[in-house]
Amino acid sequence: MKKIFLPLALCCFLFLISACGSPPPKAVVGQPAPDFTLVDTKGQTWTLSDLKGKVVFLNFWATWCPPCIEEMPAMQKVHAFLPRDRFVMLTILNNDQPALADSFLARIGATFPVLIDPQNQTASQYGLTGVPETYILDKEGVLREKFIGGVRWDAPEAMQMLVEYVAQ
Repeated sequence: MKKIFLPLALCCFLFLISACGSPPPKAVVGQPAPDFTLVDTKGQTWTLSDLKGKVVFLNFWATWCPPCIEEMPAMQKVHAFLPRDRFVMLTILNNDQPALADSFLARIGATFPVLIDPQNQTASQYGLTGVPETYILDKEGVLREKFIGGVRWDAPEAMQMLVEYVAQ
């Protein structure tokens, strides 16, 4: 019996692995960013591939995340400063309530869109490891930068990087 069990268990395991297929590709710097279509808290639909020709600042966040909250005022400064015809800032709410996000952003005067990812499919596509996490996409939709953790987006180095992408 033992002689049959081990080979049989191994065959079943290999079958299960091959039947599952490979996991969906994650966002990789230097590769096209995974496309998505999400609706924001105001009801507007956003499709990433529709934004080609613009630099896209894509930030995953939550209201319960202190580093996320800390970087939001600086993000609003960037959003207000860079030209809207060449730059778009999108935030994707992760494991949080849209009403809380809208309330928080209204308090700080933020005007960028908050997209809802109800089943966290987009977060999964991007290989999200936690929040905040930010991706910078060039005008062709290629992922150029990935930042894990909070960033002071209005710092000179960060602003210079973003301005350079917009100017390309």
